[in-house]
Amino acid sequence: MSARPFGRPSAALALVLAVPMLGSLGACSSIKEAVKGPEMAPVGYPAALAPLDQKILAQANTPPPPTANSLWRNGARTFFSDQRASRPGDILTVLININDSAKTSNETTAGRTTSNNVGIPNLLGFESSLGKILPSTFNPASAISTSSKTSSDGAGAVNRQEQISLTIAAVVTSVLPNGNLVIQGTQEVQTNNDVRRLTVAGIVRPEDIASNNTILHTQIAEARINYGGRGDIARVQKTPALQSIMEKFSPF
Repeated sequence: MSARPFGRPSAALALVLAVPMLGSLGACSSIKEAVKGPEMAPVGYPAALAPLDQKILAQANTPPPPTANSLWRNGARTFFSDQRASRPGDILTVLININDSAKTSNETTAGRTTSNNVGIPNLLGFESSLGKILPSTFNPASAISTSSKTSSDGAGAVNRQEQISLTIAAVVTSVLPNGNLVIQGTQEVQTNNDVRRLTVAGIVRPEDIASNNTILHTQIAEARINYGGRGDIARVQKTPALQSIMEKFSPF
């Protein structure tokens, strides 16, 4: 039986020590962001919503050979060709102009009043004997008298208005079998310690893309538009986590 060298930790002990260190790394990143402010994400294809494994082939930078009696060089992507986005990697501009408003007002009022008077003039000849059993004020002609009244009143109103006017460049991430394009774009702007983030994704028809390579947000199917931010101001405006949990699960 070989002896283990003194002072050399086992694999299990190393794993136990590594777990808290990994947790501390996440805490350090949060502390770093709180101190230095949020950092912007790197530019790239957002694989979470529209995965893409696009291969880029290297091309030689040799100029195309001249063509005799031609006003245009070979390999040009302009003149009579369509410059609208149509292939993975192409860029198009999305015009977001949301000006929605909704206003409803409902009121319901209901009421009911009922009155019943039941008498017992004849009860198999026992009507005269009921006075001996019941109180002296008993009158068979009005033996039972009931009345009820119910009312309800409800009112509700909704007044909501949203207005967003933005422009973002999106990338064609894939082409569906029917020719529709899957697009997605992300835009980040940092001001002091706050980052404003705009994300748009969806499916568009090539026919809906305008001649200037733009498309309206109303022409995007399955549109996902996210406009928000993170940083000092967003952190102050956000509801504390404990308060949010209490309000979500409170039965009152």
